[in-house]
Amino acid sequence: MEKLIRPVPGFLALFFALVLLASGIACFSLNDGQNGWLVVAGVVCLVASFFLLKGIMIIQPNQARVCTFFGRYIGSVKDNGLMWINPFYSTTKVSLRVVNLNGQVLKVNDKMGNPVEIACVIVWQVSDTYKATFDVADFKQYVTIQSEASVRHLAQTCPYDNMEDEKAEITLREGGEKVSELLESELNERLAPAGIVVKEARISHLAYAQEIAGAMLQRQQATAIVAARTKIVEGAVGMVELALDQLSKRHIVELDDERKATMVSNLMVVLCGERGAQPVLNTGSLYQ
Repeated sequence: MEKLIRPVPGFLALFFALVLLASGIACFSLNDGQNGWLVVAGVVCLVASFFLLKGIMIIQPNQARVCTFFGRYIGSVKDNGLMWINPFYSTTKVSLRVVNLNGQVLKVNDKMGNPVEIACVIVWQVSDTYKATFDVADFKQYVTIQSEASVRHLAQTCPYDNMEDEKAEITLREGGEKVSELLESELNERLAPAGIVVKEARISHLAYAQEIAGAMLQRQQATAIVAARTKIVEGAVGMVELALDQLSKRHIVELDDERKATMVSNLMVVLCGERGAQPVLNTGSLYQ
């Protein structure tokens, strides 16, 4: 598990390192060849100065350092600024900044077996530096591979739309926030071993594969036409029913069943036709 450590501020260590460096140089400058202790003092000062300088490190905002001591994990430093740690520690830089991953377009079969093209955009961030450094070989590559696996699994568990699966509660095309929540939840589950947190995941590209795109487009157009015609017929039947009911209630004209059928037929043609009907005036009686 991740363990945070708070190193010593680096400005004090830098000050002592510069003082020791200057003292070592001064010892060598003052040596006239007869005072051996000045040489020893100079060497000690220079070694101590280099020792202090080696432990100084600069940590940028939203970055961390993972410290190890001869293969043993010591802790992670997340404080920003000039810091000083044990010079014998080995450090590894880990970025804590938010990263956008624009996934490549994948070709996969949806729940109904239709080939679709799908891609997603993922916003992720390192939350556990220990897991990201030691539990996986390369956490960036791990994110890329697991995100592709999650997108493929999502496409295989949800249909593209409701045309073939009318009872589907969630579809890729109309799922919206629910699809994003499913993808985000699965990504967080898959990336937890690497200490990665997914902040947002959304589908950026969704389309039928080229080999069936034309046929599916025709099917969608046909479905839209049938739906529109259904609405037109429902409206026309209501209008015909209203016309016959009003004629009967107001006793404007009495029609037998045959004339009613003729009137209904003419009204349906007029109301449901794609073009405007040409009027024909009846100058005789009703039955001529």
